[in-house]
Amino acid sequence: MRALFMGSAPLSCASLDVVLEQCEVVGVVSQPDRPRGRNRKVCAGAITAHATGRVGTILTPERVNTPESLAAVAALQPDVIVVVAYGQILHQPLLDLPALGCINVHTSLLPKYRGAAPIQWAIAHGETETGVTTMYMDAGMDTGDIILQEALSIGPDETAAELHDRLAVTGAALLGKTLHGLASGDVPRHPQDSTVASMAPLLSKADGRIDWMRTAADIHNRVRGFNPWPGSSCGTAAGKRLKLWRVAPAAAVGEGVPGTVVAVEEGYPVIATGAGGIRLLEVQPEGGKVMDGRAYMRGHRLAPGDRLE
Repeated sequence: MRALFMGSAPLSCASLDVVLEQCEVVGVVSQPDRPRGRNRKVCAGAITAHATGRVGTILTPERVNTPESLAAVAALQPDVIVVVAYGQILHQPLLDLPALGCINVHTSLLPKYRGAAPIQWAIAHGETETGVTTMYMDAGMDTGDIILQEALSIGPDETAAELHDRLAVTGAALLGKTLHGLASGDVPRHPQDSTVASMAPLLSKADGRIDWMRTAADIHNRVRGFNPWPGSSCGTAAGKRLKLWRVAPAAAVGEGVPGTVVAVEEGYPVIATGAGGIRLLEVQPEGGKVMDGRAYMRGHRLAPGDRLE
């Protein structure tokens, strides 16, 4: 089976390995090289780097749906196109190219959390279960027929980064089963129930701004869900930004204006929220390194009554 693989993010790498094992990979399509890191040096993306030396043809079009890109893909004559965290929407002419269709690996239990950031929003919304879906792609946003699904539990303190790595492995294994079924002609196909669908829109930096009026449980989930990006942050009385990398609901907390330090629990500062308190376990001052919340409290002389914005 001749397969074309389309992916860009680190999540895609394990799936590319599976496709290389089970198919004749005629090419890889990924996002163009872009400036990355603090120095903004132009570097290859995760999949381009992962595929170099292993796949003969690597295409990195700025826009994949142009006539030129479509012709380049058609020239490779794929039987199937496998898409995993590619980052561009495929239009119908491209979807119609392979005889066996376009297969996508999506990191949620569709139809829940359609969209660009299903891992992050599942955690941010306090879900205790998520999973992976393989599906036939159509012109909608993650609306195609479901092939296979596998559920995973979400740990109570698990971050998006940690869940991402587990889902990458699970997704690759599920893709392997899907490709095996596709090759044998035995592939289930189940339409999605759009009446129970939910969305997981692309994240922005604004999503990481802490709103102390939210409940302690809600803030805890959002900090986990937005770790590592866009991260969660608030302001200090000195006008500096403070990133919150790990927090936990406090066991007990007195009354206080949301955003105010109201107690110390096991050496950690406790901040009042709209309901309950949050312990700051791991933080990063503006211009500084990630540090333990107890050390931050001592070093910055944070005391009950102080306010975070």
